[in-house]
Amino acid sequence: MNVLFYLTPKCECAYIYDDDTLRQALEKMEHRKYSAIPMLNEQGQYVGTLTEGDLLWNIKNKYNLDLREAERIPITNIDRRRDYIPISVRADMEDLVRVALNQNFVPVLDDEDKFIGIVTRKDIMKFFYNYFNKLCKTNNIDSQEAMNLEEAFKL
Repeated sequence: MNVLFYLTPKCECAYIYDDDTLRQALEKMEHRKYSAIPMLNEQGQYVGTLTEGDLLWNIKNKYNLDLREAERIPITNIDRRRDYIPISVRADMEDLVRVALNQNFVPVLDDEDKFIGIVTRKDIMKFFYNYFNKLCKTNNIDSQEAMNLEEAFKL
C-alpha cells in the first residue's frame, strides 16, 4: 500500500519555518488547534517538530514572556524534546504504522528530502477500520462478533 493514498499534502498542512518567531508559532498552532507542528527550512526540508510542550517548558524555563517579547524570539531558540521521525514517500504501510505508533502524525519526504505532507494517525486508523470491516463482510462475521478481537484475529 502506497503512503501517498493517506497523505495530507503540504498545501493543506500547517507548518512553520525555522526562521519564524515564537509568536508566529504560537499563533499558527492556536489557530489550527494543533499540539505539534512540522518545522521546515527555507529549502522546504523537514527540520523537526515543535510541540506545545516544547513551547511551554521553554517559556517557563527561559523567558518572562509577553507577546511583544515573543515577536523577538526566533523559533530556533526553542529546545525541542524530540522530533517526529519522517518517512520516505517510498515507505510501505508497515514502516508508516511503526513510526506512527509514537507520533500524532508522520512527516513524509520526497526523494530530495523535501517535506511533501503528513499522514495522520487518524488516517491510518481509518484505513485499518475500513480494512477490518471489509474483512468481516468477506468472511460473513457479524459486527458484534467482530468486536471480540480474539475471534477477529482467527480470520
